[in-house]
Amino acid sequence: MKITDIFKFKNEQMKVLHLTWIAFFISFFTWFNMAPLASTMLESSNWLTGEHIAALAIINVALTIPARIVIGMLIDRFGPRVVYSGLLITMSIPTFMFAFGDSWTQLMVSRLLLSSIGASFVIGIRMVAEWFPPKNVGFAEGIYGGWGNFGSAAGAMLLPWFALTMFGGDDGWRYAIAFTGVICIIYGIIYFLCVKDTPEGKSFVVPKKTGAMEVSSWKDMIWLILWTIPLGGALAVLAWRLEGMGFLSTNVLYMTYTVIGIVMIYQIYKILQVNIPILRKGVPKDDQYNFKNVAALNSTYFANFGAELAIISMLPMFFQLTFSLNATTAGLIAASFAFINLIARPLGGILSDRMGNRKRVMLIYMVGITLGMLGMGFIDSGWPLILAVALTVLTSIFVQGSEGATFAIIPMIKKRITGQVAGMAGAYGNVGSTIYLTLYTFVTPQQFFFILAGGAFASFVICFFWLEEPENSFASDYYESSVDKENAINTDLEYEVKKVAVNK
Repeated sequence: MKITDIFKFKNEQMKVLHLTWIAFFISFFTWFNMAPLASTMLESSNWLTGEHIAALAIINVALTIPARIVIGMLIDRFGPRVVYSGLLITMSIPTFMFAFGDSWTQLMVSRLLLSSIGASFVIGIRMVAEWFPPKNVGFAEGIYGGWGNFGSAAGAMLLPWFALTMFGGDDGWRYAIAFTGVICIIYGIIYFLCVKDTPEGKSFVVPKKTGAMEVSSWKDMIWLILWTIPLGGALAVLAWRLEGMGFLSTNVLYMTYTVIGIVMIYQIYKILQVNIPILRKGVPKDDQYNFKNVAALNSTYFANFGAELAIISMLPMFFQLTFSLNATTAGLIAASFAFINLIARPLGGILSDRMGNRKRVMLIYMVGITLGMLGMGFIDSGWPLILAVALTVLTSIFVQGSEGATFAIIPMIKKRITGQVAGMAGAYGNVGSTIYLTLYTFVTPQQFFFILAGGAFASFVICFFWLEEPENSFASDYYESSVDKENAINTDLEYEVKKVAVNK
């Protein structure tokens, strides 16, 4: 696939790609609709404080972690078309609740529910994998992730104008946020009507069982359980941060810990329920995969996307204080880190497609992040500003390029559970940002960059020993096991039976 192919809009492949990244763009446009309007909210509401806004920012990512796991399962069961449309339309409800909420409880609950829209990313990963072959999937996933991710930056640029100019008045911010909910409803319907889960003549293969990720060995089942526990741990850290800020009482904190513990026990039960019968029966050799590949990609997304979210949160203030800049200039410089997404993430996918070895590309990117973060740890007021900005942009290219390289591999681990693999890796990105931002409260910015470098290097080591080059990495179609073929036949038979029933 060539870069010029992106603009062949009559091609059905490209049509699905563009419709899908736009769905992701709208999801992030809606998810981050509060941040650019925070100051306007404070000015128009005499009871809101900066502490409330900070707490809402934490709550805004709270359910993203479990939602990505749940959405991953739903995608593999029902298909990305229905799930993406359903998520967009459903998330318009908490968007409207937040827009017109006039109490702390309303704002908190609606923002908590709205944080689930952050799971939207993993839906498109499976959709794009269904429409693009292994040899081109890295580039396509990079376009999807890089261009869709720009929705948050677009919100930062456009929503204040909507609030102050288009709508105006003290309630302008409310109508601007409500406007994002309207867009979700409209585009959810458009997406449902305009896309299909698979190209003509191709079956959508589903897992043998739903509720938890399938594994191929008893050892892998233990590893899946161990890698599931940190997802609950990150939620516990978020609750602890809210309690420390005074927004949760000690009793509520312990109740939250209890709920998280119960959910984790239930998830472990589902892992056992799904996998014990499969493992007792025996997994055909041609259907086996190594969970260590999933674990390695979890670590890369922890280290790259987790670092990206953390850096975006602290970079404006870092440049403002280090180089005595005004807030506007520092914000523009910091925005360059996110803006690079438009190019860097697709580039990571292209290189993964073109360099002949996806594992090697992943390792090179993780080394680049390590060195870039180490360099940023030495930035101080004695540096020329232009050199500091250049190093920041270069590091950003490696961070976001490695995100593209990560999702160039994920569809090839085990095609029929792509949604669940993407969901788990995506959740680890949010785990990374949670852990990194918590650590940031205890260290200096320079020390923080060294911590990010350490995380990237740890991921490099994990990938070096665990990550395997996928089968059919650059083929015209994905590897299909005997179980995949059997499931495809069963899916086709079910479809024909339903069609006959409808015709009758």
